[in-house]
Amino acid sequence: MNFKLFFCSVFLSFLGCGSLLSNSAAAQEFKPKEAGDFLIRIRGLAVIPREGADLSLDDLSISGGADIDNAYVPEIDFSYFISDHIALELIAAVTIHDVEAEGTPLGDLDLGEVGLVPPTLTVQYHFRPDRRLSPYLGTGLNYTFFFDEADGDATDIDYDNSFGFALQAGVDYAIADRWSLNADVKKIFLNTEADIEAAGLNIEADIEVNPWIIGVGVGYRF
Repeated sequence: MNFKLFFCSVFLSFLGCGSLLSNSAAAQEFKPKEAGDFLIRIRGLAVIPREGADLSLDDLSISGGADIDNAYVPEIDFSYFISDHIALELIAAVTIHDVEAEGTPLGDLDLGEVGLVPPTLTVQYHFRPDRRLSPYLGTGLNYTFFFDEADGDATDIDYDNSFGFALQAGVDYAIADRWSLNADVKKIFLNTEADIEAAGLNIEADIEVNPWIIGVGVGYRF
């Protein structure tokens, strides 16, 4: 999917939701963020890897790198406010990426598709929780599950599940009593080991995925 087309579609939906909710609740006061609130958001995400790879054959380093395409997916996340300023957030999404090994001794190899389930838990600090415009910063951990590896040009390929460190920045804008619009950016520091069998050779790859995750959406607080 075209990157600009994706964000135009999501942004228009974002504005449309905000307009409808604002009009229907024009006379309502918004509810400040406070301890005990439970928040659910639905967002559209762009997952943009900033990949790199070190390849080896029989423990000897060889030339080559990795190319992982972007993914555009829906996401749902859940937050619980421990205090007016501090919240825990858990995100849930599934992404599918095309992967290619480039510049190897065997040439460029199509490694097919791989699915990722990357649950990420962050601790957030929310600034100005009593204002309509409330930014936040967060940090936390990610654990990524790799599944449904399609082999492409390889005979077999296997990725290791792995932990990663997450940084986050975002902003909520209250548009009604409990409704808000949201924009959010995360950086996940994620590495995985992959075993690739191709042309009778076993290539080991240390892959840096390190994606940016950019999202916009709408949230509701209980």
